[in-house]
Amino acid sequence: MTSAPTVTRAPRLPSLTGLRWVAALLVFGFHAGTMGIVAEPHLKTVVDKAFSLGLSGVEFFFILSGFVLVWSYRDGERAWTFLRRRFAKIYPNHVVTFVAALAVAAWFADPVVPWAAIANFFLVQAWIPLGGYFYSVNNVSWSLSCELAFYLCLPLVVPWLRRARTGVLRTVLVAAPLLILALWPGQHLVPEEQRWWFTQIFPVTRSLEFWMGVAAAELMRRHRWRGPNLAAATGIFVATWVVAALWIPAEFWAALLAVAYLLVIAAAADADVRGRRTPWRSRAMVWLGEVSFAFYLVHVLVMVTVLRLTGHWGTGLPGWRGPVAVLGFLVVTLALAAALHRWVEVPMMRLLGPSRRARAASRAPAVPAPREPAEATAGPAADDGARPVTGPAEGIEYAGRRRPD
Repeated sequence: MTSAPTVTRAPRLPSLTGLRWVAALLVFGFHAGTMGIVAEPHLKTVVDKAFSLGLSGVEFFFILSGFVLVWSYRDGERAWTFLRRRFAKIYPNHVVTFVAALAVAAWFADPVVPWAAIANFFLVQAWIPLGGYFYSVNNVSWSLSCELAFYLCLPLVVPWLRRARTGVLRTVLVAAPLLILALWPGQHLVPEEQRWWFTQIFPVTRSLEFWMGVAAAELMRRHRWRGPNLAAATGIFVATWVVAALWIPAEFWAALLAVAYLLVIAAAADADVRGRRTPWRSRAMVWLGEVSFAFYLVHVLVMVTVLRLTGHWGTGLPGWRGPVAVLGFLVVTLALAAALHRWVEVPMMRLLGPSRRARAASRAPAVPAPREPAEATAGPAADDGARPVTGPAEGIEYAGRRRPD
């Protein structure tokens, strides 16, 4: 009988930080296309084809969130400490962009439903199946409402997760995409006007992606993950994206991409743990990943505001000016995101995050994961070539040497 390795503090996964930027860029491209910024028909067709599945970048974020949170979860940590750290991460940026969106609405004399704004401020809007609510104020913040629900659930689930059998975790990985696929026929169980909310917004249904990441991270934590390497996973993702965009009906997209995203995330994480180089862990990519949360929160607000101020909202820009405008929006949004990250997100995480005493307590050795039946863990496959890894957040220990990550 063997047990999953004990980890005092999980190695950092910089490649997953870099991949966050890719997901943010996909969402940006999708919104640039749906806003019709590029008016020239041939160029618009290229943008639409390239980013037709870009909305699935949010799906990537949810899977990644589940993976990273379980990977880094400190056994024995108090739920309040975990929740305080997550609150400090998302809420300050949310408040700033919430106020900015209200200011823009006031400038254009847009009506604001008070109760919808209150629901948005407290990040409960995704639970309300009304368009004027879940897309209220800064409309992209609906995903934060989902994330907050996931954060509240995770401390309750982790004790069970650490005891769960490997077979159960693998069942989750199979069942979740099937349930995502079942949402399309299942949406007919709700009124027609609520079907978009049910399939795209409702935290319970969107949590399926989060739990996929949770199960995969726990399997990798135990060295029980079985998946392709990063090159193969990337090839599978690219092939899935192209085939889905060109030939697969829309009702299959979410389930197929969830699997493809999970393979890429797990493969990148495995490469980091093994100390292998990846294109996503460079200094530039990690920085872009660090500002991606702020970028995501401001990108729609920036594009809509500028288009309305210049009179191009709903009409787009003709000729070469359309693509140039998209690039301009990318640069401006990135600059604003960098400022928001530097002057709001980072200092507020330090101010609102757990106290020094709580952080010190969280560094205590983790409780060993429970043992599993011998037939589930014994044999050469139990190790899979990766030795138990422990190390501080600043680096990873390999055979007594610290390698920077």
